[in-house]
Amino acid sequence: MRTEQDLLRFVEGQPAMMDALRQVEALELPDCWIGAGFIRNAVWDVLHGRPWQEPQSDIDVVYFDAVATDPSLAGRYEAFLKKSRPALLWSVKNQATMHLQNGDAPYCDTADALRFWPERCTAIAVRLFQGRLDLLAPFGIDDLIALRVRPTPKFALRLPLYQRRLKAKNWGARWPRLSVED
Repeated sequence: MRTEQDLLRFVEGQPAMMDALRQVEALELPDCWIGAGFIRNAVWDVLHGRPWQEPQSDIDVVYFDAVATDPSLAGRYEAFLKKSRPALLWSVKNQATMHLQNGDAPYCDTADALRFWPERCTAIAVRLFQGRLDLLAPFGIDDLIALRVRPTPKFALRLPLYQRRLKAKNWGARWPRLSVED
């Protein structure tokens, strides 16, 4: 796996990932993607020579709706997804409101929100939109496929928080070939 097209072909070849993407596409949420561990963990498993199966961590569904910001809406979307696929660990967040929780200025869209995620290799998302698979990677995919973990520019300014996250995640135990920059 070397290019964005390789990554998209990989996702297209994973029935469980495509099924999750179809479930999310059916919600018809604006600027809606699945990101973080959904992509990162699958790619790291494959790059470590492991077969990938269904997602074993949260499936982070992120969308941007600056009009419908009632927090209960995201909860309803999450409940719908849990009902349709109860074995999966769904997490749904409207990025139009996440700046409040994170202490940032308001985000412009989902791509802007991803720029404020902790690691570059995590700030990657995919979506199925009108039958086509799209990739959103504001920092590119080089860190992901190079097995490199380093903070986004925003989290480079929050190193103690970033370092606590790395320690809690303990990714090196599962993926020993990772190169972690802290």
